[in-house]
Amino acid sequence: MSEPRDPSDTPDPSDAFDDIVDNETTRDPDLAVIEAGSRTLRTQGGPPQGDPVPGRPEDPELDKALREVETELSTRWGETKLEPSVTRIAALMDVLGEPQRAYPSIHITGTNGKTSTARMIEALLGAFELRTGRYTSPHVQTITERISLDGAPISAERFVETYEDIKPYVELVDAREEYRLSFFEVLTGMAYAAFADAPVDVAVVEVGMGGTWDATNVIDGSVAVVTPIDLDHTDRLGGTTAEIAGEKSGIIKRGATVVLAQQPVDAAQVLLKKAVGEDATVAREGMEFGIVSREVAVGGQLLTLRGLGGEYDTVFLPLHGAYQAHNAAVALAAVEAFFGIGAEHARTLDVDTVRRAFAQVASPGRLEIVRSSPTVILDAAHNPHGARATAEGVSEAFGFSRLIGVVSTSGDKDARGLLEAFEPIFAEVVVTANSNPRATDVDTLAAVAVEVFGEDRVVGSSASVQRVSPLVAPTDTSPLPATFA
Repeated sequence: MSEPRDPSDTPDPSDAFDDIVDNETTRDPDLAVIEAGSRTLRTQGGPPQGDPVPGRPEDPELDKALREVETELSTRWGETKLEPSVTRIAALMDVLGEPQRAYPSIHITGTNGKTSTARMIEALLGAFELRTGRYTSPHVQTITERISLDGAPISAERFVETYEDIKPYVELVDAREEYRLSFFEVLTGMAYAAFADAPVDVAVVEVGMGGTWDATNVIDGSVAVVTPIDLDHTDRLGGTTAEIAGEKSGIIKRGATVVLAQQPVDAAQVLLKKAVGEDATVAREGMEFGIVSREVAVGGQLLTLRGLGGEYDTVFLPLHGAYQAHNAAVALAAVEAFFGIGAEHARTLDVDTVRRAFAQVASPGRLEIVRSSPTVILDAAHNPHGARATAEGVSEAFGFSRLIGVVSTSGDKDARGLLEAFEPIFAEVVVTANSNPRATDVDTLAAVAVEVFGEDRVVGSSASVQRVSPLVAPTDTSPLPATFA
């Protein structure tokens, strides 16, 4: 590893961008026909504050009030039970006076990288002195993390107040509709109301699942961002990346700017067809923007990014993994598009401001180092695509000689695919169950792990595992990454 270097020491990467198309994309000749009908972005010429993962309120009365709200929300459909429509959330927005129309929005969908990209977009917008609202899911520790203002989760007090403010309107819609508003729909209504009340200059909104019928999809995002699409939630979104892209393309609105991360060819075809139909402007990673150079640095990585308006060199990103560099390129292009760079303005954003913003980005639960001696890393990879990116990031950024994985998955996830992604880097795997009621049964997960790793490398409880050995406290060269999916 090396320390982030002075710009004068960095090689001139200007010629490298010419290779991005060849190196970063797999093109299909048929895409040229699709793209001919769509305009493309071709340039002619306050950082987050506060604790990103707050704990419970210290005030007992406030903590009690927050728990009461959480209890009431828990009586509603959970996030895994869906009725694919925006009918109820649209009705709630109507009785609330359409709060989501009070500010412009950047809407983000995709399979992996949505939350990290949202945090980067938020940091960039804040650095340019815009007041931001960010809505992401799920939360790492407390429910208040899902709704952020000015780069920090709203306070427990404000969360409770927002719920109480919209509760009568929620009950009104509940009484009118065939089904009550779900947990996620109520939270979405709370977020949009909180943003309007703040008020924010721009909202950064991550979809919960899919796009077309996702509860967040009652906004008209002037910028639609699609992070990499892969297989996940196939029972609801479709069994191919093309089918999944069809659902996710629903966030592309008339005349919007669409920022596309690298995509499988079939997914790209679907997204570009949707953009053509909506007369949307398209910016594609590997074409209109991308990564010019990247190198591992102490505490993260040093990047040169090609934006819609030009190059941004010596950008330090305090996050690990090549996938985070790609997220940074997408986030930068989205913010440039929001400011009209590449369409109305042929210039770059202020590079020093961009550097400051990226240098302060945090993404809890994404290759997050939570302690040392022994080193413990947390990562929320929950599908094979995300797990492969995590495994590559660990191998690149850390010089571990022996790695022990602690893994729990949700019952609806591809546990085998996830374990297969980690098999090359885990010396042993400890299978367990997290506190989520959807967690996979330990015996079931252990049986799969034995098939992937072999009996001698699995620690857990299963009829297939003949030993249940205690985990010996690892040394500095035997770190313990905890991966919960």
